[in-house]
Amino acid sequence: MRGKLIVFEGIEGCGKTTQIRAIEGWLREKLGSDGLEIVVTREPGGTRLGQHLRELLLHCDEKALLSDRAELLLYAADRAEHVGGLLKPHLARGNMILCDRFTDSTVAYQGYGRGLDLGEIDALNRIATGGLEPDLTLWLDVPVEAGLNRVQVRGNGDRIERADLEFHRRVREGFAHLARTHPHRIVRVSGNADRDRVTRDIQTILTQYLIKWKIID
Repeated sequence: MRGKLIVFEGIEGCGKTTQIRAIEGWLREKLGSDGLEIVVTREPGGTRLGQHLRELLLHCDEKALLSDRAELLLYAADRAEHVGGLLKPHLARGNMILCDRFTDSTVAYQGYGRGLDLGEIDALNRIATGGLEPDLTLWLDVPVEAGLNRVQVRGNGDRIERADLEFHRRVREGFAHLARTHPHRIVRVSGNADRDRVTRDIQTILTQYLIKWKIID
């Protein structure tokens, strides 16, 4: 049986990383040791090459200006390596993958946020993924100001997190548009509630999909 790719998406400070950790533990407990491996990964940075690209994309010297198109292509390179070297092999073995960001982030950030051509981005995503799409995308939606306040509390924001407020507003609208366009695979989760409530909401959604996929009864 082919595995499942579950992607967590959202603006900065939406709680993706926190929720992935919580859901990973919950899934391991729920599914037990039936041979199904749960893999946690991220973009950028899910491979050895990706780790270097992540450093360039998020933590490069502010004086070394990175053009918007160069940024787009670096994300595509990270994704192509990630899909070929990690995602597809694990899916072929029937494993379940929890991925922090995927193609929707490129549409939202580089398309809506940076204003790059959406048609070109779609074509580039198809090349990088070889047609791979998530089985489920969980969009953790929070107001932009709330998300950025969380980032500020954490401190040491990266290059993307330090972008201006209007950029992040455009990114959120990008995710909203994607959710309206792809309701068959994108499920909105309010990320503005307390952490445990968000976790329970995600667990409820995932339980429904695990039954639908015949992974549990």
